[in-house]
Amino acid sequence: MTLLALYRHTRTSWNEAGRLQGRADIPALDSALAKLGRQKIPTPYDAWPWFTSPLTRTRQTATALGLEPLPDAALIETHWGDYEGKTLDDLSHLGDFLENESRGLDLQPPNGESPRQVQDRLKPWLRLRAAAGVNCGAMSHKGVIRAILALAYDWPMLGKPPVKLDWACLHVFRLEADGLPRPEQMNIPLVPR
Repeated sequence: MTLLALYRHTRTSWNEAGRLQGRADIPALDSALAKLGRQKIPTPYDAWPWFTSPLTRTRQTATALGLEPLPDAALIETHWGDYEGKTLDDLSHLGDFLENESRGLDLQPPNGESPRQVQDRLKPWLRLRAAAGVNCGAMSHKGVIRAILALAYDWPMLGKPPVKLDWACLHVFRLEADGLPRPEQMNIPLVPR
């Protein structure tokens, strides 16, 4: 059995403004990184190799937590296409957004990527991790973590999620031999350094 720990990058100026970041390479806030510098990933997860999205905010988060980032393109955030940089308030005025949102896993922004496509992008990476048989962590993004959560719980991304995730916590999944994630333990808090 291979375990995969997931952690979302720390806050950015676009998070604070409620903007969809997607592939925009927005750095983490200095204040958020300073706060993380007083914390760490709990044992045993801190000794595992930690892969990161290639975006700056994930690598900064990993480094602030004392981890050696191993960038991997598979972990990049959902491509929000024409929605990128917009707030939910901006999008709520678009009739097609409300209809699109009701599609769950198949919500696809114009010129963007659906959660189902994110899952398809992640499946080969998850199979590689399972085949390697080495417990590891991934410093990634909300869209990527939600896509893995949906796979783990067979959740169509409609209605409430099967578990409420605390984005300041670690979420651990076990990977089946075929790479399919299964829930192990959610919402594991960071610990003081």
